[in-house]
Amino acid sequence: MSKLILASASPRRRALLSQLGTPFIVLPADIDERYHAGEAPRDYVIRMSRTKAQQVAWQYPDAWVLGADTIVTIDDRILGKPKDAAEAAAMLSTLSGRVHAVMTGLALVRQEQGYIALETVSTRVFFRSLSEADISAYIATEEPFDKAGAYAIQGRAGVFVQRYEGCYTNVVGLPVQRTAAMLQCAGFDSGT
Repeated sequence: MSKLILASASPRRRALLSQLGTPFIVLPADIDERYHAGEAPRDYVIRMSRTKAQQVAWQYPDAWVLGADTIVTIDDRILGKPKDAAEAAAMLSTLSGRVHAVMTGLALVRQEQGYIALETVSTRVFFRSLSEADISAYIATEEPFDKAGAYAIQGRAGVFVQRYEGCYTNVVGLPVQRTAAMLQCAGFDSGT
């Protein structure tokens, strides 16, 4: 039986991965998540997911290690997790009445085999126009503070979303169908 490790501290990612019914353990990677000047959003999420997976894989070379990173992008800008209420308000104002992309980078690594697979999944999200009162009330819930783009589609911000094109679980933090396909394509055997 192969061991699967999720190299992420995200509780949403953990919950989504558990939907596959595959046993796994969580060992978050501790990496520098700063953007490089001029780095394209896709390049950034791939670099983050790969770095997370590889850091853990060096410690557990016989395990399959899944790294993932999710960002919100608009106008070729990356909106990460807001540092404070003012930054959350600015992000939500930017998204108001507009279309943005939620992109997740996935990396599956097995160090002893020299195996690495990299994927990105992108979902377009259409926000309705938000009033200052909408934004203030949402920030008061404190929900935006550990979320890329300052919102959670599966939470109270779901009412901000008019529609989306693509994978819903990607917006939450892990594209479940693509993750399952990556594991199957790699020949991962959970023994279940």
